[in-house]
Amino acid sequence: TNVAMWGPLSKKAALFAGLLTRCRHTAVLKSEYDAIVIGGGHNGLVAVSRLFNGGKKNKMIEQENRCVMDWQKIAHVANKNDFHFPKYIGFTAENTIHIFRNLKMAKHGLKVYLREPHAFTPLLEEGVGGRPPRSLLLGGDMAQNQREISKFSELDAKAYPVYQAHMDNLASAIEPLLDAMPVNIPGITKGSLKKRLSALKTLRPLLQTEGLKLGKNIPEFYELLTAPITKILDRWFESEPLKATLATDAVIGAMHSPRAPGSGYVLLHHVMGEVEGKKGAWGYVEGGMGGVSQAIASAARAHGAAIFTEQTVEQVLVGPDGSAKGVVLKDGTEIHSKVVLSNATPHVTFRELTPQDSLPSEFIKAISQIDYASPVTKINVALDSLPNFLAAPNTPDGRPGPHHQCSIHLNCESIEVLEQAYLQATKERPSTRPMLELCIPSVLDPTLAPPGCHVVSIFSQFTPYWLEGRAWRPEDRDQYADVVFDWIERYAPGFKNSVVGKEVLTPPDLEKIFGLTGGNIFHGAMSLDQLYLARPLPSFCDYRSPVRGLYLCGSGAHPGGGVMGSAGWNAALTVLADLRRG
Repeated sequence: TNVAMWGPLSKKAALFAGLLTRCRHTAVLKSEYDAIVIGGGHNGLVAVSRLFNGGKKNKMIEQENRCVMDWQKIAHVANKNDFHFPKYIGFTAENTIHIFRNLKMAKHGLKVYLREPHAFTPLLEEGVGGRPPRSLLLGGDMAQNQREISKFSELDAKAYPVYQAHMDNLASAIEPLLDAMPVNIPGITKGSLKKRLSALKTLRPLLQTEGLKLGKNIPEFYELLTAPITKILDRWFESEPLKATLATDAVIGAMHSPRAPGSGYVLLHHVMGEVEGKKGAWGYVEGGMGGVSQAIASAARAHGAAIFTEQTVEQVLVGPDGSAKGVVLKDGTEIHSKVVLSNATPHVTFRELTPQDSLPSEFIKAISQIDYASPVTKINVALDSLPNFLAAPNTPDGRPGPHHQCSIHLNCESIEVLEQAYLQATKERPSTRPMLELCIPSVLDPTLAPPGCHVVSIFSQFTPYWLEGRAWRPEDRDQYADVVFDWIERYAPGFKNSVVGKEVLTPPDLEKIFGLTGGNIFHGAMSLDQLYLARPLPSFCDYRSPVRGLYLCGSGAHPGGGVMGSAGWNAALTVLADLRRG
């Protein structure tokens, strides 16, 4: 198979930041390939691997432009190795298991450290009788979960297993839709009888999902999709720390309140997937999330793919007949191909890389109206010691405890705390008490930091793209980091003194560095109006575009964000089907 690949994207060819391949393999650049994939994130790499597996000789090509290292030096301690960490996303992983098995990821070097337990929420309160403040630790041991929850509510402890089973049932029912093409409405409603009958096959996953698995739970599923997550959680539980902890998965990466309609789906999206054979589990990839892309890239190369770096794709090449003919590099070099797949956001793909006169004006207008609002400022921190939480003091030997490997939720005492953090950001001001999710992957992965030292990935919300109408300045980033560190210090005294390096990435930084439009980690908001049949747009949800031969294969397409690879897999299947039809 004749394939090439240009890796992590430049400003004009966005990709999913922490997922870039950490490689400098070079190949001889040819003038013509069968397929080009712009962007080397996990979806782009999955797409090219699936194209090769399709068995179409001399039909596929994959490209990347500029290799952005997944590792980033942020500090150096005398006489010690450098700290390394995933520069943006990438402290945990979920996946669509059949894709990763098909690509034989383990054979190509992927190693995942399963997190168990998975969530830790300490409280800011005075301990009673000399005991530490309370905290909530959740994991795979249901009996232990109930003991933890009973510190706040016996009723909630009894309800939690039922709630968990209910959510697992809904997730397992809807999960097949992640792997399936969206229903082909245009194909069903127009065209020849043969094409309509073929398009009807796309109904099968939807009918099987709802009819055979959800059954009587369809109303509950509909409510979860449309209701605020607070309405769902209030029905199940009474304790605020439990509700706030669960609600974080409904707002993470989303510029909306936990009281916003539709926030329940974001939570459901985060409980789907599988790691190391465990449903709903998350894990740390050895070396950072670049290990995922590195393994997929290795699989692609095993089939003969050529991966190019250090070259920027400037534009999609569109021929006189209105179809994609390849790409134009920044130096003006034209590389021709039969098809082009873009792992960039819809905005970058269709507003920056595609000639505007080749797209319908209505399509351009609709693309311009996609919501990319992001609340996330990512802060990467290097520490010379392990954080010591008041609610779970470190042992004398200094070894990490079970809570250190979790997603550590701070400022999650109640739903109201999350709500107030959101409301401040709507006024173009960073939250003064931000929702914080800390992960310390170095407690499980020793490759990330020198002995005794650690790296911390902080997802903080809510921060706006603009600060009261103006751009972020360096002093703004430092001031916001100080606010975040001050809050962590209250939960874990000594944290600030242990910081030896930091990097602050606001929404504009995420956009500029990684091409994530608006700084949105999902390539577009995961709201109901931008999911399934409407992702990225109604009538353009099948990975195809108005330009024949140009496909969207990134998270801006169905099923959206997450390290699943489904968008790239489905896009490749669409390409293969189109090539078979000629």
